[in-house]
Amino acid sequence: MRIAAAYTAVVVLWGTTPLAIKWSGEGPGFLFGVTGRMAIGTLCVLALLPLTRHNLPMHRKAVLSYLAGAVQIFGAMVAVYWSSQFIPSGWISVVFGLSPLLTALMAAAWLGERALGFRRLLAFALGIAGLLQMFGSAREFGGSATAGVTGVFVSTLLQCGSAVWIKRIDAGLPALSQLGGSLVVAMPAYLATWGLADNHWPAALSTQNLLAIVYLGVVATTLGFSLYFFLLRRLTATALSLISLVSPILALLLGHWINHEPLTARILTGTSLVMGALLLHQWDGSWAKGKRLAGPRG
Repeated sequence: MRIAAAYTAVVVLWGTTPLAIKWSGEGPGFLFGVTGRMAIGTLCVLALLPLTRHNLPMHRKAVLSYLAGAVQIFGAMVAVYWSSQFIPSGWISVVFGLSPLLTALMAAAWLGERALGFRRLLAFALGIAGLLQMFGSAREFGGSATAGVTGVFVSTLLQCGSAVWIKRIDAGLPALSQLGGSLVVAMPAYLATWGLADNHWPAALSTQNLLAIVYLGVVATTLGFSLYFFLLRRLTATALSLISLVSPILALLLGHWINHEPLTARILTGTSLVMGALLLHQWDGSWAKGKRLAGPRG
């Protein structure tokens, strides 16, 4: 029951996060938006650690696991925030929908999770076709949109690589400790990047900007990443990445209804191909039976 509730919550959070990312950077800039989010998230997590009787273990595996998590929390997040300047918010979630396919490739190579058969290779072909459709849609919006889709794809690669690396290290850390350590490692990189590339406080912050940054820091980072790392210890990396099967639909609809983002035939075709690839990839339903990880629960 806890796993099902956490899974559902992450689906909702991943579906709403792209629009909040876009809103948080419109005006103050994407670097201020992501740095502000992670600063709030870091303060929240560090405050929660003693309250929940968790700490930050500093043994070798733990430190490596924090570094692996920081690849996602810093690298993937900066890439997606930068990309959000150039593309509709819903596209972010659609491109991230490729994460189960990319994760499966990495997990097969590094974790020996599962073999790649004909059905899965066909799923990869469908996923690539969907990605090409998204690039085609981006070209209709101009060169900057193509760069945006490319940036989200890079972000997806970093997130998948981070998840598989954490699984490979298998430090057995509680979710909040994993998140706290990863944020502590990532924050200096955020502050240095913002200081070197921007280094000024925004002249004005709208209510929308502030609410989006606070939502992303308190809810999406503190709660969302905690639930993500909780699930990552209990499900296969591929099973967890299947959250991307549902969240793109929610993100596209929210972007269209709330932010008036376009839904062209090409966007819908690309989305359908990506979703079809995910269904084909997991047709045997084995994600629900993904092997649990060894290590303490809680």
